[in-house]
Amino acid sequence: MKRRDFLKAVGLGTMSVTLPGCGNAFGRLAGKSSVNRPNIIFILADDLGYGDLGCYGQERIKTPSLDRMAEEGMRFTQHYAGSTVCAPSRCVLMTGLHTGHCLVRGNARVPLRPSDVTVAKLMKRAGYATGIIGKWGLGEAGSTGIPNKQGFDYWFGYLNQRHAHNYYPKYLWRNEEKVQLKNEVKSANPPGGVATKRVEYSHDLFAKEALAFVERKKDRPFFLYLAFTIPHANNEARQKGMEVPSLEPYTDRDWPEPQKGHAAMITRMDGDIGKLFAKLKELGIDEHTLVMFSSDNGPHREGGNNPDFNDSNGPLRGIKRDLYEGGIRVPTLARWPGRIKPGSVTDHISGFWDFLPTCAELAGFRTPKAIDGLSMVPTLLGKRGRQKKHKFIYWEFHEQGKKQAVRMGDWKGVRLNVARKPNGPIELYNMKTDIGEKHNIADQYPEIVAKIAKYMKTAHTPSKNWPLPSE
Repeated sequence: MKRRDFLKAVGLGTMSVTLPGCGNAFGRLAGKSSVNRPNIIFILADDLGYGDLGCYGQERIKTPSLDRMAEEGMRFTQHYAGSTVCAPSRCVLMTGLHTGHCLVRGNARVPLRPSDVTVAKLMKRAGYATGIIGKWGLGEAGSTGIPNKQGFDYWFGYLNQRHAHNYYPKYLWRNEEKVQLKNEVKSANPPGGVATKRVEYSHDLFAKEALAFVERKKDRPFFLYLAFTIPHANNEARQKGMEVPSLEPYTDRDWPEPQKGHAAMITRMDGDIGKLFAKLKELGIDEHTLVMFSSDNGPHREGGNNPDFNDSNGPLRGIKRDLYEGGIRVPTLARWPGRIKPGSVTDHISGFWDFLPTCAELAGFRTPKAIDGLSMVPTLLGKRGRQKKHKFIYWEFHEQGKKQAVRMGDWKGVRLNVARKPNGPIELYNMKTDIGEKHNIADQYPEIVAKIAKYMKTAHTPSKNWPLPSE
């Protein structure tokens, strides 16, 4: 068999292969994977709320492509972001480590190190072409954290989070080179700012790049991390921060302009996701591609946006920067024709840390031992009885006085003001009966609170960048 035919067979999932060992920090590959190796696309929205999609109850913002994705695949009702803000959430997604263990635990410029093991490094070692398009946030130019040094063959987008606020930037990065755009920006705080001449909308460039990447890599297995910036606000634009070329189809709505912009951004992204699915079908690789969609945290109140206007967090309490459900429980979908049952819904408790081991099982490499995630493949394939469950899941957030949260079965514990009171009171909620976290029942279940307090202590690994005080 010629090399091109071999790669095509693998990419189309028509044959399984036994892969050579990886060695080093990556461990050996597991040999044959339990299923034929699919292409994997992970689409990440930025600040999209649990209630922003029609398939999650949204009634006014139009999301036909993502609603169809739910109809043709699986909808998760208890899937969590890695954090309640951008950088740590993305670090969790890439490393399989929760925020008590991963390197980046707050929105600061802390680059990933050469020793950090990312899903992209592992996928590349397993023979996948790897690409990221959109927003990175885990390493500045010239640092060890840039995508090309963290396992990605191809990269196009924003390195810096503040830079990503501006949808009409002066430049973007393609691998390690700046690509100058036709926009003009005046900024007192580079690299963000507000454009004075708006020509090229970054999201549209990302959507085109994604289609081109899939076209280029159709004949071999590929992993694409498509990290859209929609519907994040341009914070520097203040009340006009919901930047979008057109307010359609909401131009004539009797809404505040920021709400029209917010909705238009989401619908624009939805349309581009529909184009991606059409491309997969056109190339004949639709049935051999797992596509997942999620958001990096809950909805925001920035750039003039009011998350209450269109009920962006649905039945959940809180928004971005909260460790209540509205800040961390995110809309999540998975579609893989012929493998994932259409219209299926799962209440399996999962999160971003589970993506790496899921890729490991699908791509045929061995999961690193010291991570916090569990493969979701049994859930995706409808084999619920084989799905391993987390004993608990954990978050810590290093802003607003520092916070911790633990989900343990149906129980959820939240501790606020950790910087001031490291062993302060823990709020307790029953997620089965109180999804909106309205009733703190900590005084009724002291034994559950004590168990959660223990997890909060043991789940945190001390870090010079992210210390938690102790009494």
